[in-house]
Amino acid sequence: MADVFTKGKRSEIMRSVKSSETKPEILVRKYLFSLGFRYRKNYGSLPGKPDIVLPKYRTIIFINGCFWHGHANCEAASLPKSNTDYWTSKISRNRERDIRKRRELRALGWRVFVLWECNVAKKRLQKLVRQIVGPSNNPVRFPTIRPAEC
Repeated sequence: MADVFTKGKRSEIMRSVKSSETKPEILVRKYLFSLGFRYRKNYGSLPGKPDIVLPKYRTIIFINGCFWHGHANCEAASLPKSNTDYWTSKISRNRERDIRKRRELRALGWRVFVLWECNVAKKRLQKLVRQIVGPSNNPVRFPTIRPAEC
């Protein structure tokens, strides 16, 4: 099936896709902040410009879009039917870059977590917080997330 938009219009649409301040990113940040975590966002001084940096815990969180980062076995990551050579190459380069940047960050002593856009849910966030904080005698109290925020 041919694209319903002209080449110029499709280009404009793709340029308008945001790389920061996405809904999943905002949801994760609100959740962490509600638990008392303080962080830096989109920190450009580190490799890969991480979405969330928790300096106190030497932890970095990337919130990846399923399509742009090639999430395996996710229907949101399916390639477009047209121009498949371009998209296969583009997504492949993104995945290779992601792996390289995560390795660089680990070599600098950071713990790196990747959350996928389709998996940003309360249970996943609770598990993430437990991994960041580690085992402790004082369990973290998890707030309830209203359905409108999910």
